[in-house]
Amino acid sequence: MAIIGIKRLRYSVSDTEAARRFFADFGLSPAGGDAPGLYTLANGSEVEILPSGDPALPSSQIVGDGVHEVSWGIDDEVSLGALADNLGRDHALESIEGGFRALLFGVPFSFVLWTPRQFANAPDPVNAPGVVRRLNTHRKWRRRARPKVINHVVFRLPDYIEAGRFMRARLGFRLSDVQTGFGHYLRASGSNNHHNLLFLNANAHFPGCDGQLRFDHANYGVEDIDELMVGANYMVRRGWQPSDIGLGRHRIDSALFYYLPCPAGGEAEYGTDADYVDDNWVPREFDVPLFGYSHFTHNVPPFLETEPEWSFKYLTEAQVAEGIDHV
Repeated sequence: MAIIGIKRLRYSVSDTEAARRFFADFGLSPAGGDAPGLYTLANGSEVEILPSGDPALPSSQIVGDGVHEVSWGIDDEVSLGALADNLGRDHALESIEGGFRALLFGVPFSFVLWTPRQFANAPDPVNAPGVVRRLNTHRKWRRRARPKVINHVVFRLPDYIEAGRFMRARLGFRLSDVQTGFGHYLRASGSNNHHNLLFLNANAHFPGCDGQLRFDHANYGVEDIDELMVGANYMVRRGWQPSDIGLGRHRIDSALFYYLPCPAGGEAEYGTDADYVDDNWVPREFDVPLFGYSHFTHNVPPFLETEPEWSFKYLTEAQVAEGIDHV
């Protein structure tokens, strides 16, 4: 069974007008037609904005605005059937166009056949002292950011460890990394993204964690740091609240990030230059969670005013199988 990535994120939103303006400014393309709240990305994935209580939204236990359904793309009929047989043993399945839907630990997940569209990326070569990869050529100049893919989605779950074990045992996800007491990073078996899904500890001592099941953020992939920051600048010029942290780079997955408060709920993240991995990747445990959080940030938040201790370790196969997390 091969889950290849995120096909669609469906948001439940109190202020649909603000949410639609936000995502249009963010760089998503309106699908047009009779779906004013539907946006498409270069690889064919979609974002849909629906008003809270809309009958098209599946029942969920998620508190507040944000993503209330994640649609996972499946590579073929055989894999889709195997997933349905697996989950149907102990979960109610709802038939939908192209696949089925199930409620897992309070989060609606749907599984549908999907062939992503091909698209072009051409990041500029990077120069360094003594290493010239771009000669007599300036970098591209951009007006807007145009996210190409949905890299990952993040939820805060009270029982995030058990949810992570379930995704691995029943849906074939791989464990990429662990932040002890904070979160489990999970990769779909048919994807090379470091993670497509992050389950955060809803009871962690971290801003926004209140013990309840909530949407946290979604990451939208752009080509490079230039596109990321052009997008961030454009959003500020359009009147949207800037990130309080600003540009940064995570140690976990190595990605550059810029988080924007989002009127559709949680945050919308521009991301680029992340780690891409396969089954040869050795998962790590960051037993000092904040060491994994960032390599650098433009603005140092209160929780990083003291530099975290440098500490991590590689997990053994037995520890990975156990879904270890020393909490």
